[in-house]
Amino acid sequence: MKTIVIIGGSYGIGKAIVKETIANHHIINISRTEPALKHSNLTHITCDVLNDVLPEIETMDALIYCPGSINLKPINSLTETDFETDFKINVLGAVKVIKQYLKVLKKSEKGTILLFSSVATTLGMPYHASVAASKGAVEGLTKSLAAELAPNIRVNAIAPTITETPLASKILRTDAIKDTINNKHPLKKYLAADDVAKLADFLISEKSLAITGQIHKIDAGLVSITS
Repeated sequence: MKTIVIIGGSYGIGKAIVKETIANHHIINISRTEPALKHSNLTHITCDVLNDVLPEIETMDALIYCPGSINLKPINSLTETDFETDFKINVLGAVKVIKQYLKVLKKSEKGTILLFSSVATTLGMPYHASVAASKGAVEGLTKSLAAELAPNIRVNAIAPTITETPLASKILRTDAIKDTINNKHPLKKYLAADDVAKLADFLISEKSLAITGQIHKIDAGLVSITS
């Protein structure tokens, strides 16, 4: 049984990853809010990773950083503080966590780190300047760390299209909007959090031991093909 540390496993994609992996692994969830899910394999530690001192953890095999932001505004409405906030959530939080736990993760025979990007780094999408800039940095961090930490630790990122989570609820606010977004994707669907969780489970498993430094798009065909 592996020990998986999930940052932000109480909601959205993080919560789905906990559900996907909990039967076979010991999960340590670090977030501000305790998850509703109760399981003998789940340990929760209440912590604001951006502002608090991170807890000591003795052993881990995988580190998954889930926090993100969806701050969609025209460039004229975005402030420098908006950019700084998104960068702190998406990039500096990940850096803080990785630096804290890298020595512990190196003790694992097959350690892995999983980060999250967005299809907005590949597609030119209006109103995404701040989040795309931050997620672009996540992708650079992923590739750089994959090179630096090989062969002992694999580092990958997932870049999903819009996913039905509490974070995206302001976008997916009506059935008409949902239908419009569905139809923009060649597979005529956007993502459920479970779709992303299944890919995350694969990327931290021994089925993906030859994969590192990759940005894995899960996008219902949005980036690569047209409908």
